[in-house]
Amino acid sequence: MTETRERIVNEARELFAKQGYDNVNINEIASACNIGRRTVYTYFTGKDEIYMAVIETELERLMACMEAVAQADLSPDKKLLEMIFTRLVAIKEVVHRNGSLKADFFQDIMLVEKVRKRFDRKEMGLLRRVLNEGVKKDVFHIDNIGLTAQIIHYCLKGLEVPYIKDTLGPGISDEMAKRIVTNILAGALRVRNQQII
Repeated sequence: MTETRERIVNEARELFAKQGYDNVNINEIASACNIGRRTVYTYFTGKDEIYMAVIETELERLMACMEAVAQADLSPDKKLLEMIFTRLVAIKEVVHRNGSLKADFFQDIMLVEKVRKRFDRKEMGLLRRVLNEGVKKDVFHIDNIGLTAQIIHYCLKGLEVPYIKDTLGPGISDEMAKRIVTNILAGALRVRNQQII
């Protein structure tokens, strides 16, 4: 990203977070960046494209967190568990940090899904990599790595909204949640060593 484009995205994120998507216009974004409206249109076709770039930037940050876990010096079972919780916590932080974007996120989930396609492909690639590592090290017994990665990915997507809204197991401790997820993973992936925490 060029410096100007990055500044537009960052300023727009701040404005969307404070005022909500519907209450921000191109003039306000240009003014916040100390540039002209025409300069904004040099980089973006309109507010929708800027909003999508904001979401994409946040997803890139999330992917960087997951990539760091995937590269960590952990056994594949612990790595997978850490990736799951890193992902859930990071996406919750992204939505909460962006204030009014939280409401927009839930109102226009289809727009968010459109932007997420590349993230989803990358995430499934990371999951396949960790699952493949687990199979090679004889930690997991999986018949179809690609399908397993897809199922884990879609399970995680299904957990996002209740996790972000804090309606997933109200009152449950983080430790208990980890035990439950660990047991599910151990059974589904037929983990050789059941002690993955």
